[in-house]
Amino acid sequence: MNNQKHTFHIHGMHCNSCVLVTESEIGDLSHITYVKTSLKNNSIEVAGDFGDKTIDQIVEELSIPLKQHGYIVSVEKSNNNKDKNWADFKIAVPIALSFGALFVVLQKIGLINLVGGGNVTYGTAFVIGIIASLSTCMAVVGGLLLSMSATFAKEGDKIKPQLMFHGGRIVSFFVLGGIIGTVGSAFTLNTSATFVLSLVIGIVMLILGINLLDVFHFTKKLQPSMPKFIASRAHGVSKFNHTLTPLFVGIVTFFLPCGFTQSMQLYTLTTGSFLKGGFTMLAFALGTLPVLALVSFSSFSIKNSSKAGIFFKTAGLVVIMFALFNLINSLVVIGVISPIFNF
Repeated sequence: MNNQKHTFHIHGMHCNSCVLVTESEIGDLSHITYVKTSLKNNSIEVAGDFGDKTIDQIVEELSIPLKQHGYIVSVEKSNNNKDKNWADFKIAVPIALSFGALFVVLQKIGLINLVGGGNVTYGTAFVIGIIASLSTCMAVVGGLLLSMSATFAKEGDKIKPQLMFHGGRIVSFFVLGGIIGTVGSAFTLNTSATFVLSLVIGIVMLILGINLLDVFHFTKKLQPSMPKFIASRAHGVSKFNHTLTPLFVGIVTFFLPCGFTQSMQLYTLTTGSFLKGGFTMLAFALGTLPVLALVSFSSFSIKNSSKAGIFFKTAGLVVIMFALFNLINSLVVIGVISPIFNF
């Protein structure tokens, strides 16, 4: 066996979900014996039997399973996208500001109440779910869904597995969210502890938003994630071919490395209630449902769109606004500053 080791660059990575997806897809290739992805360097180190293939041929081979997720493998680190990255803001900023203005108008007329008193309401959780489902942080869930769908489609069963997946996901998010809320009640968090946790949630959201902008790469290593061994085991569930596999895959998505999911889980801990915790995670899961349903029955993918850069920057700016709203309102609650947003 001619074992060779190579290091390549991967373009399109934003978060720890990208690490899991790239390692899983490349690791599934029969001749690969080792794979390690670095989010910090946007690189992937692989070892295996590549025979007499040239470097370009190896790059092309590794790109095949990753292209469907929106990643590009190359020999050299590219700097050609820098100007394009910043140019996307010319469109992204006005769209994000329009969204913010719409939010303020809806608040003033009392139609919605997404942010108030430093608390994340069900409306907030739902909107964050929508953003999460369209972001690269949900790439791993989409990858699981596509992998599972392909397996069962070969057997002629397309609808039932999808319904089991989405049903398992929605029910598990409510139940597990309720359990986290119940655990939080055991700690009876005081005002100071609740503020600290709210501050952590706001910072996590801020980091997520900055990472979606894809211009400040140093923040990628700051993003918290589920322990890799748990996320990898959860991801591995989709490899099983069993009648109940779609149900289990839907359940384990609760434990995958999506920063948006984890920020909601942290907030749920502060609710101190099974019902509040459950409904918060349910609202988040329902927010992700429309896009994941599209993924189920089509090849829908924001990442593969020519406007992906504009979309992710717009989403990043909106997430940053959410984070700042909640950080400021948390400071208002403990009396550090006077109310700023009186919507």
